[in-house]
Amino acid sequence: MTLGGVVLDLLINVGLPVSLAIIMLSLGIGLEVADFRRVLNRRYPFAIGALCQVVLLPVAAFATVKAFALPPEIAVGFMLLSFCPGGVTSNILSKLAKADVALSVSLTAAISLLSIITVPILAALSIRHFMGEAAPEVSIGGLAVAMFLITALPVCIGVSLRHFAKQLADRIDAPLSRIATVLFVLIVIAALAGNWQLFVDNLGQMGAGLITLNLSLLLIGLGLSRAAHLSWKESKTISIETGIQNSTLGITLAALITGTESGFSPLALPSAVYGITMYAVAIPFLAWFRNR
Repeated sequence: MTLGGVVLDLLINVGLPVSLAIIMLSLGIGLEVADFRRVLNRRYPFAIGALCQVVLLPVAAFATVKAFALPPEIAVGFMLLSFCPGGVTSNILSKLAKADVALSVSLTAAISLLSIITVPILAALSIRHFMGEAAPEVSIGGLAVAMFLITALPVCIGVSLRHFAKQLADRIDAPLSRIATVLFVLIVIAALAGNWQLFVDNLGQMGAGLITLNLSLLLIGLGLSRAAHLSWKESKTISIETGIQNSTLGITLAALITGTESGFSPLALPSAVYGITMYAVAIPFLAWFRNR
């Protein structure tokens, strides 16, 4: 195996799951038990946010895939991305937007744990629908276990650290975030490089589809929240939680589903590109949200 192959293999088999686990650990360290209890105390805004993320988001992704007539593997990548919760990024953007950060954290925490159940089932259905006979075999149980180990478990460890060793949690929070950011950048670059020709061939359609989806979701979350008579701060939060996904999880899901023998999966491309385009779409919204 060449040096490049060894590096790529390490990135997929070690860097990718470790990066996601670090990101989820960082998320957990920022959470407290009260963040989960808050879901029960704020049932109405939480229900609106959960409806947007769990139901409307995949529906919007499916409509986008059909409208742009995307090829099967890219279409599946879009759907995988749409099943992912917001992660730490949505919490940070909510803070920058002067939104309801407590609601953002509660939604991220609860939806991240719920995704252990929803993502494997929805991923299997999407692959079967778009790829037909060419679909790889998906073990729903195996995918659920893998998701628990690299998402839910690190979150639980982080929450426990925050609860039982707050000073330690405060010390390691910032370094963890920096490490996760570096790993994420490397993974996005590797995912693009490993599928460069497919990326070039589909960049126009895929880029336009991702930007359209991202913009639509931000507006859907905002519009539904206002129609439901939520406060402006709550509406901003739900807009961000609906429009911002954890692209690292999308890339990791692609690797878990297709295996790692042939390099980064084409299913990872939409999540990799989205990791770049989402900031271009989100920044104008943040400026509007902060100034209104």
